[in-house]
Amino acid sequence: MSVLITGGAGYLGSHMARLLQDTGRQVVVYDNLSTGHRKAVTAPFVQGDLFDTPTLMQAFETYGVTSVIHFAANSLVAGSMANPAKYYHNNVSGTLNLLRCMIDANVKHLVFSSTAAIYGIPVTTPITEDMPKAPISVYGRTKWMIEQMLADFDMAYGLKSVALRYFNAAGAYPSGELGEDHQPETHLIPLVIRTILDGTNVPTISGVDYQTPDGTNIRDYIHVMDLCDAHIKALDALEAGAQSTAYNLGNGTGFSVREMVEIVSQVTGRKLMPIEGPRRPGDPDILVASSARIRDELGWTPQRTDLADIVASAWKWHSAHPNGYAG
Repeated sequence: MSVLITGGAGYLGSHMARLLQDTGRQVVVYDNLSTGHRKAVTAPFVQGDLFDTPTLMQAFETYGVTSVIHFAANSLVAGSMANPAKYYHNNVSGTLNLLRCMIDANVKHLVFSSTAAIYGIPVTTPITEDMPKAPISVYGRTKWMIEQMLADFDMAYGLKSVALRYFNAAGAYPSGELGEDHQPETHLIPLVIRTILDGTNVPTISGVDYQTPDGTNIRDYIHVMDLCDAHIKALDALEAGAQSTAYNLGNGTGFSVREMVEIVSQVTGRKLMPIEGPRRPGDPDILVASSARIRDELGWTPQRTDLADIVASAWKWHSAHPNGYAG
């Protein structure tokens, strides 16, 4: 009985695979390495694409897969707006083929990496799971389409799923062995840290005209290890017979971009001199989660809620790996 992790060579997937291994679970990583890193994989590895049906089916059979955690997707908001065809193809069509293979292989449990982007511009904060789904980015629309696909596959085929709607994942594995390395990088904390590592200390703040107290957008940051712990609880619930559902994952507290830059400065002891740049398309003003439902139903509580500690774990990895996994 093993768990197949799609996108398991990426930031979230590699942390998920390692935590499952550390807790004694059998894991196989499935990744095409288009954005992931082979060096980040410590579990058995199969290189393959979501559209590669024979390789997927062989992985299910060879490793006795009984559950899937699905991270594989294109995930850049701005990129989705510039190239929607790529995102609908890879995210929606790719997931559809994965679900077909799961049904054929009689694999009936899926934990899905969804996103807060499905809410679009929230009517109020903190955001609860029953709020309207009105994504303003192509990326968000692809994830919401997949959630609706999952509901249909449950009704028709009995495939049970938990969709976890992330806010902003951050931080690194406590040992410092795994971290965040995207090419190109779009996440705020590693972007700011990279300006320190390259010696400029000049991060760019993307947008200063948001409807927030300091004009920069506000996000809810969750440590990657807390996020992975929620996946384990969701997987355990499915294996114990739980019904399909969806949960928000966040700490329930929002920080602006300016506040985050200041926290990185404090943690690293480096003076930063941010400059102002244009907004990124598809970015809402405020995204802050209510995670009350998963706390009540699965007993999940984030353990690493201090933002300085989250930043410190990221700094530990990046300062030891200034060139990412390539170094």
